Amino acid sequence: MKRWALVAAGALVILALIIAGQTLSRYYLGLLTQVLIFGIFAMSLDLLVGYTGLQSLGHAAYFGVSAYTIAILSKRLTDNVVVDVAAGLVATLLIAALFGLLTLRTTGAYFLMATMAVAQVLWGIAYRSRGLTGGDDGLPGISRPDIGLSWLSLWDTTNYFYLTLAITLLVLVVLNVIVRSPFGYALQGIRESESRMRALGYNTWRYKYAAFVLAGFFAGVAGMIYVYYNSFVNPHELSVVLSAEALLMVILGGPGTLFGALIGAGTIVFLRNIVSGITDRWLLILGAVYILVVLFAPRGIVGEIKDRLDRRSRAAVAR
Repeated sequence: MKRWALVAAGALVILALIIAGQTLSRYYLGLLTQVLIFGIFAMSLDLLVGYTGLQSLGHAAYFGVSAYTIAILSKRLTDNVVVDVAAGLVATLLIAALFGLLTLRTTGAYFLMATMAVAQVLWGIAYRSRGLTGGDDGLPGISRPDIGLSWLSLWDTTNYFYLTLAITLLVLVVLNVIVRSPFGYALQGIRESESRMRALGYNTWRYKYAAFVLAGFFAGVAGMIYVYYNSFVNPHELSVVLSAEALLMVILGGPGTLFGALIGAGTIVFLRNIVSGITDRWLLILGAVYILVVLFAPRGIVGEIKDRLDRRSRAAVAR
């Protein structure tokens, strides 16, 4: 019954988003598109933070590598969307594979600092290589894919929103399958006690490495959608600030929930865009929201709701 309730709730959310695509103004539809993009980004990080127990401050590296690769190829070499997207995702996989080899030699706070350090190397390259990346001015004018049908033009805000929604749902389903597979349960075992998993015969480094590369790949998917949505990329997309925002999205929504990452992304995006239009001190409001969540919902918004529903379910069974 509980599973059917979740499916019904998910179907209602999807229906609401589809209706929103037809009724909201371009501005709010653009905000919803950003929520979905950063929701994918946060969900990819949640695979590390919530399911593997690896705190990362360099996750923007994979988001930015994908975006920059697509932008550079589109502007300077070829405007073939298949080639550009494939190259962007392959580049992301390669960088994630390399950085995983470097950072997974450390643990705890050292891992956190190592991920930040390697990501900052890419930020420095993007910032200083003005001839290739445009430096701090970035690369503007990235054209969206042309599929040859005017009524399905991706320059239309509604059409791009629906495309982003479809990709988000696909990523959510794939990640849900991953975390509910034997591989995903092994990751959760590593999160709870890596030494015990090693004693049971698991090669925990290989599991963590696979999770690291997968998380990087899905962050690259978010970067791919973002660069076409924004038609612009600059070093911010590689910065530790964006990595910290993604980590905050996961914590606010609830680590280990996936859907919570989407809620966290929505919270950050709407606070950043709507509240900042009212006051320049929107970061104080964001800080207050974070403190309230930590005090009253330490497992995050969705994590706390899930815990309360589980407690009520157990109490009903006990009666």
